[in-house]
Amino acid sequence: MEECHLRWDYLGEFLALAVSLDFYGTKNKNNKANVLAEALDDATEKFLNNDRSPSRKVGELDTRGSHFYLALYWAQALANQENDPELQKTFKKVAGALEKSTDQILEELKNAQGASQDIGGYYKPNPELIAKAMRPSAVFNSVLANEL
Repeated sequence: MEECHLRWDYLGEFLALAVSLDFYGTKNKNNKANVLAEALDDATEKFLNNDRSPSRKVGELDTRGSHFYLALYWAQALANQENDPELQKTFKKVAGALEKSTDQILEELKNAQGASQDIGGYYKPNPELIAKAMRPSAVFNSVLANEL
């Protein structure tokens, strides 16, 4: 049986989300949305500069790993911005926890590769099985649950 590897490049979605947040923030005079948009643009730039798109090979970065890096870079950008102190305070904790756990998270994500995943069907998949397949890092899940 051939090894499985999750690979889908979400770059277009990352860029569209930033534009959508910016539009929403501008239209509704919502500074937090504008800060999120600018930070996401910064994170996407860092994502591209560091070549964090998913690889074609099992054992290398897959889609889940790419999303981890986007989350890390977005949290760092939000932690470093000075336009919204509340977001800055929240995301300093998130960025710190992700930075501290990067190696462990990437190892958990890498270990989830190579085997087929049961998601309970194609047309009506089981949400719990999908979450298990798409969120295989207990450390990453814990950081997100505890820091946000």
